[in-house]
Amino acid sequence: MRPSRAKRTSIDEGLLAAYGLLLLVGLVMVYSTSSIIAASRFGSQIYFFKQQLIWVLLSAIAILVITRLDLSRLAVYSAPALLLTLGLLALVFLMPSRNGSQRWIMLFGFSLQPSELFRFLMVIYFAFSLSNPKRNITNLRDLLIPYVPIIGLGLLLILFEPDLGSVIVIILTTVGIFFLAGARIKHLAAVALPAVSLATLMVFVLGYKKARILDYLASVFDPLQGSYQVRQAALTLGSGGIFGTGLGNGSQKLFFLPYPHTDFIFAAIGEELGMIGLLVILALFAFILWRGFKIAAAQPDRFGYLLAAGFAWALFVNIAINIGVVTALLPVTGLPLPFVSYGGSSLLVSSAAIGVLLNLSRRTVR
Repeated sequence: MRPSRAKRTSIDEGLLAAYGLLLLVGLVMVYSTSSIIAASRFGSQIYFFKQQLIWVLLSAIAILVITRLDLSRLAVYSAPALLLTLGLLALVFLMPSRNGSQRWIMLFGFSLQPSELFRFLMVIYFAFSLSNPKRNITNLRDLLIPYVPIIGLGLLLILFEPDLGSVIVIILTTVGIFFLAGARIKHLAAVALPAVSLATLMVFVLGYKKARILDYLASVFDPLQGSYQVRQAALTLGSGGIFGTGLGNGSQKLFFLPYPHTDFIFAAIGEELGMIGLLVILALFAFILWRGFKIAAAQPDRFGYLLAAGFAWALFVNIAINIGVVTALLPVTGLPLPFVSYGGSSLLVSSAAIGVLLNLSRRTVR
């Protein structure tokens, strides 16, 4: 009798194509938004473009390697790898600060952001551990141990860098994966309540990022009442209209919009390519997320399901927060837009997540 299901032998070509298109858009927009800044700082209009191109090539190599790995066998090393990453998170405090933060490890002229690696390995560790049939995720004790100590220490180190955006992404990603794994909502709430209470204490009593939160609250009803970054992002988005000012013709990148090639590149795209360009970007993101969750739903085992769904959810959280910041729906966090913003660590790790999804798409069944 012919089996009703058969293994797929090729990767998800649609997912790969959407990813490639976003990389192409990212390269074009990084050059468009950074050329003036690069010329003024480094004497070359293509400085940031060249750096990003190198990371694109490294990302392509990473995807090529990951799609050929046996992820289920390598996942057993996720716990020690995560512990090693905690050491890297501690090492950043020995590095020079940049823009008032210590988030990077400098190596051979390149910078590595360990928090990005921590978030990547965390998803693999959760998928491996939560797929263990002996672990009862509906039990509060199994929910707390061993996850809270290792994730809590990572969050604490990242919080002191400081990197509020990564902290939020890690918390939301963790809650999402536990929910997908079958954890009870009341248990998730019991775990989240102390974290929310601590965050409230740090912001409104100890003053951690208080000014940023107050600026956000002021911008909820009127973005022009928010911080300088929020005001300029709102003006940049609004100036593009439906069709935009034209590729390369944006004026806000001329030292008005902060970080036009990194955190606020979505606003710069809105100015130059208009609402049409933004809708294309959003459609590509939506397609990638849809394919990611579809791959998860078709996995033959719990490990593959949690791994695919975990990375799809993590990408969604990162994308949603970046766009939420640019549109003044969320406070400024400093998170780049995956695949599009300038930034090596973010691009490499986000691409590695795509590599995992492509790998798993070969394990899916019809």
